[in-house]
Amino acid sequence: MLKIIIPTIMLLPLTLLSPCKHLWTNITAHSLLIATISLQWLVPTYYPSKTSTLWTSIDQISSPLLVLSCWLLPLMILASQNHLEQEPTTRKRVFATTMILAQPSILLAFSASELMLFYIAFEATLIPTLILITRWGSQPERLNAGIYLLFYTLASSLPLLIAILHLHNQIGSLYFPMLKLSHPTIPPSWSGLMSSLALLMAFMVKAPLYGLHLWLPKAHVEAPIAGSMLLAALLLKLGGYGIMRVTLLISPPTNNLHYPFITLALWGALMTSAICLRQVDLKSLIAYSSVSHMGLVVAATMIQTQWAFSGAMILMIAHGLTSSMLFCLANTNYERTHSRILLLARGLQPLLPLMATWWLLANLANMALPPTINLMAELTIIIALFNWSNLTLILTGAAIMLTASYTLYMLTMTQRGPLPSHITSIQNSSTREHLLMALHMIPMILLILKPDLISGVPM
Repeated sequence: MLKIIIPTIMLLPLTLLSPCKHLWTNITAHSLLIATISLQWLVPTYYPSKTSTLWTSIDQISSPLLVLSCWLLPLMILASQNHLEQEPTTRKRVFATTMILAQPSILLAFSASELMLFYIAFEATLIPTLILITRWGSQPERLNAGIYLLFYTLASSLPLLIAILHLHNQIGSLYFPMLKLSHPTIPPSWSGLMSSLALLMAFMVKAPLYGLHLWLPKAHVEAPIAGSMLLAALLLKLGGYGIMRVTLLISPPTNNLHYPFITLALWGALMTSAICLRQVDLKSLIAYSSVSHMGLVVAATMIQTQWAFSGAMILMIAHGLTSSMLFCLANTNYERTHSRILLLARGLQPLLPLMATWWLLANLANMALPPTINLMAELTIIIALFNWSNLTLILTGAAIMLTASYTLYMLTMTQRGPLPSHITSIQNSSTREHLLMALHMIPMILLILKPDLISGVPM
């Protein structure tokens, strides 16, 4: 673990001391090196934990998410270069520092072997994200978005802290392996039900569950591209990961706690897919599609079967790469047309034919077409849900049909149709942008060849 965390922290002096000319080259190369080293975590082992120390323990559930977070740091740096071009050197350094500061807390959150450390790291990710949104956001409403993010997260996290302290009082330890041994940890009573709810709620807001999702579209629309990628690809996954860790302790089926959550999650997947069809803002559309996909993850984690957990793990990784790629594509359009409104930034295929190819690939992945990893994830989750109750097929089927509709709507609106009259000249797509898209797409294509690396099942 230290051979990833220490180089990640060493990115800070590198950012502050690099000459301005070599700043982006240095931090991109260094973070790509860290991403390459982190791939060793994917190697399957026969033990429950791949590495275990007093404060971190990496198992089959956390290793794919850790690799994803290391992989996305260089991509966030690559995506941010263009819009920071005109900024003074100091602001470039502060931006890169903020982005890098989020990384150690995310790595700690995904690998913590102790519930309190997990809580602290989970909360610490909020601060850099808030700074990114409020200081580098694009619109005047960015402070409003920051307040939404802060208050939604804090209001749900305080009950979580109280529940964690209550658990510690009952058991005397917050070490994950110990908590698994003292099963069931929470007795079936009213106080037990409340503490189970408190443990789940913070992660449901982070995931986000439909009904608790209002902060997400606001935060995404106002955030700079690095903030959007960080939110969509990593911070939402903290919610799914937290639910997986906590449900092992409280087992929701014993006190019927899973019914409202599964219902809300599936209804939310359907509703947000329908909302996507009515969006005029490109970033807002992609943000609502994230709520829809994470709804399936929440439903799967609540069912508590091996199949459902596998599907949720694969979908989290697949969605992390897909939505991050879609945000990057939306950003390349925004940088050229200076508008996120679909009607004002459409018909770009004749002008940027190579970008149109990336748009097509990203949208096909979002629609879960074979042979993408998204298809395998959605099929696994649907089978697990169907096995739990036949009626879920109506909701999941409708949600998937609507997903295909809004994805095609997004593709046709951005790429086809007449070019708006105000777009007279447009800057060509650069090698940096093609590299960025390729680094998102290649893992998605390769992972379908060996999905057991990210399925969360010890092989």
